[in-house]
Amino acid sequence: MNVRMAEERDIPRIHDLLSQVALVHHKGRPDLFKYGQRKYTDEQLMEILHDKKRPIFAAVDENDCLVGYAFCIFQQHLDDNILTDIKTLYIDDLCVDETKRGMHIGKTLYEAVLDFARKQGCYNVTLNVWSCNESAMKFYESCGLKPQKVGMEVILDAADDTSAAAPEK
Repeated sequence: MNVRMAEERDIPRIHDLLSQVALVHHKGRPDLFKYGQRKYTDEQLMEILHDKKRPIFAAVDENDCLVGYAFCIFQQHLDDNILTDIKTLYIDDLCVDETKRGMHIGKTLYEAVLDFARKQGCYNVTLNVWSCNESAMKFYESCGLKPQKVGMEVILDAADDTSAAAPEK
């Protein structure tokens, strides 16, 4: 197995994996994620593939067929009022084909991202993971990631909606 930068010829396989990720998210949070959709169109993928600020890593097998990917985005808050100027490589999406899991492909991909980030002078590598995706959370914890911040929510229903109260007279 090898890790290289993704290329246009990888788009069909990337779409296959994007569909797998979308299904995991839909099953975990059908109230937020549509069924049968993908995160990017062909046009968006082409744009990302040519954007140096958004590298995509491709884990490929011995036949150079994509079996996993890591979409990344460089982030930096220069001259921010409260944040330091550190450079971060954010992992926007990491996926290994569901038929290839357990073969250390994800770990190899993640380590390639870390190596690249170090070479690019990044201070850290960050990512977000949905709490409903327990296997991803366990994987990232096994890679040594620790929570940086926690997103929280409350789901409002009609009974909680104060704007639905009787109109004032």
